[in-house]
Amino acid sequence: MKAFSLIVVIVLFTLVSCQNQRKEGVVKPSKPNFIILFADDLGYNDIGAYGSKVIRTPNLNKMASEGIKFTDFYAQSVCGPSRAALMTGSYPLRVAQRNNVKETHPVLHSKEITIAEMLKVAGYTSGCFGKWDLAKHSQKKFFPELMPTKQGFDYFFGTPTSNDAAVRLIRNTEIIEEKADMALLTKRYTDEALKFINTNKDHPFFVYLPYTMPHTIIDASAQFKGKSQRGLYGDVVEEIDWNVGRIFNGLKELGLDDNTYVFFISDNGPWYLDGNPKLKKYRDQGGSHGGDSYPLRGHKTSTWEGGLRVPFIVWGQGIASGIVCDEIASTLDVMPTIANLAGAKLPNDRILDGDDIGQLIFGKKSSFDEKRIYYYYQNRFLQAIRKGKWKLHVPSKKQKSWEQFHLPKDWVEFENPALYNLHKDIGESTDVADQNPGIVKELMEEIAKARIDIGEGDQKGSGARSFDQI
Repeated sequence: MKAFSLIVVIVLFTLVSCQNQRKEGVVKPSKPNFIILFADDLGYNDIGAYGSKVIRTPNLNKMASEGIKFTDFYAQSVCGPSRAALMTGSYPLRVAQRNNVKETHPVLHSKEITIAEMLKVAGYTSGCFGKWDLAKHSQKKFFPELMPTKQGFDYFFGTPTSNDAAVRLIRNTEIIEEKADMALLTKRYTDEALKFINTNKDHPFFVYLPYTMPHTIIDASAQFKGKSQRGLYGDVVEEIDWNVGRIFNGLKELGLDDNTYVFFISDNGPWYLDGNPKLKKYRDQGGSHGGDSYPLRGHKTSTWEGGLRVPFIVWGQGIASGIVCDEIASTLDVMPTIANLAGAKLPNDRILDGDDIGQLIFGKKSSFDEKRIYYYYQNRFLQAIRKGKWKLHVPSKKQKSWEQFHLPKDWVEFENPALYNLHKDIGESTDVADQNPGIVKELMEEIAKARIDIGEGDQKGSGARSFDQI
């Protein structure tokens, strides 16, 4: 009888203990969770971990000091392509678009496989909170059938595209606000993400948090407005940083901080807004609303380093603290890396351009750095290539309509290939093509291969996808 009583006590204690653990949020999923924090138009030098002296970002600085910071990480030159590359692991020109029309901002085909769709098969629940921009670059004329809940996400709270004029807020498939208060967006996205994390704390989840800010028309809440040394732009970035801290605090309170990988990325380089008469009104005493790409040359929309090289920080269990990685990586690599960490299967019926960079994230030297190639596209045209330390700009014509987004010294039309050694010349100031004809020849051959394989302009590549009959 005593033995029976003891068994009952043990069972009851176990049940109560499990209930308490579940209530306290410490029953951890068997697989790791993933959070991607995706800033919009944040410059390379706009957070302390990458050199900013005037914008306070203690939470991102801590994330970098406890995780790994990449110095040579690439996105795409503008918003939509960057999101297409991140979600599919493929160059935007390779990705299938609706009706096979190659838009500057890809309209992602329904048969493309996103990170969320890949993880769903592996048992994950996914939520998207913020700017989507893959169902048409429009707040009103987007395609509902291509929004997040139709592309693998179980929950969506956000907006179809950029905040160029106003922000239309949508919850799942329902439009809930036509003109949301931009000053409150960063906090509201984070609030929704934290609720989602709390609801799904007992099983694997993926949170994609693409903030609307600091793109073009920016604003900050009363708590941050007027508080930074960098004017309104600095206020906005400091508010993003504060909300990043809220995400980390939420994970810690739920006991999920040792079972979650957090990625912080910017979608492209910062705007140069002073050349656009319509956007000059957004200047303030603290400086332009555009960010800072120092020590890189160029801004968003360009294929100078400042247009595509962006901050990338990864934090999570097993990542050595304070590691700095100077090897080439990009948003193309995020999907394959998450697949490996999650034990998920990558699509095997299509070409992916990214690689699993788990070895880099965990502080190991890669075996592919000198062989890795990165292609720089501007508005569907291939304009530069990087391999190892070498970057080659190819002969190209510039689009006049984009001139306003560049400093005059950066608005360059290359008549001949221009070669830069990025290890010695990060600011791309000295063309060394004449001294290295063999390197120029090798990289031009790689450019020719990419134009055939991936495509360029309206020319479909042999390896590009299309699911619709033409």
